[in-house]
Amino acid sequence: MEKSKERLNILKKIEEYERSGRFDEDVEDDPPSRQIEPDEVDYLQKKLITRIKSKYAFHQARKYLNKILKNKEMIVDDIIGCENIGNLKTGAIITCNHFNAFDSFAIQMAYEKSVKSKKIKFFRVIREGNYTSFPGFFGFLMRNCNTLPLSSNKKTMQQFMRSVSKLLNDGHLVLVYPEQSMWWNYRKPKPLKKGAFQFAVKANVPVVPCFITMKDSDIIGSDGFNIQRYTIHISKPIMPDSEKNQNENIEAMMNENYRVWKEIYEEVYQTKLEYLTEVKNA
Repeated sequence: MEKSKERLNILKKIEEYERSGRFDEDVEDDPPSRQIEPDEVDYLQKKLITRIKSKYAFHQARKYLNKILKNKEMIVDDIIGCENIGNLKTGAIITCNHFNAFDSFAIQMAYEKSVKSKKIKFFRVIREGNYTSFPGFFGFLMRNCNTLPLSSNKKTMQQFMRSVSKLLNDGHLVLVYPEQSMWWNYRKPKPLKKGAFQFAVKANVPVVPCFITMKDSDIIGSDGFNIQRYTIHISKPIMPDSEKNQNENIEAMMNENYRVWKEIYEEVYQTKLEYLTEVKNA
């Protein structure tokens, strides 16, 4: 099967961005965005209609997930370290590398395998444009399936921050992609941004680093590329240190998260983590 020209262009763009160190920029065109206004999002699901839509959206998302698993459009070989989520006594930030639109489904599977209490919910932080402008079925999921959209509006972001802290303090789990960008099937961990760790430090909860590794399956997808087989690695929680101030904790937790991801990458792929930027500057 001929490989998709669109995918080939994306891979070329990823290489260009890696060479120039533009790790936090998306390589695919995002939908146009508008600003989310204050009180537009019911972050804490206080309204009955929000809870009804959320339940229906989750049901539809689960049906879709079951379908793509059955059709081997997404393959999960193993989930390692479920106890690192299952043994949590508080809420937590879950971090994950971002390389596919389906990777949040993979973390959903990890959550379902790890958490026994239905009282503990799983939320996802998403970008503003995915909430406001994503079309069709996936747009419906983006707006209703336990998502927490960021916003360029200062007042909306204040509501977002208060809501995330409340959810974490109530014992729920919040997924954040600290790399900020999504690079299709990119296997390396990218440099991290501070946001996820700010949320954790502010709420005084741990960060649980998850890193998904991939290998080619023998199944060719509709784009002409091998479907990837995922292994989800759930690492030990990184706790805030009471002897450090806020900024020190954010920096320390971010660096430790990156170290853990790097260690998993090098162990699984049996190669040293190097970026094209380093080769270029050598």
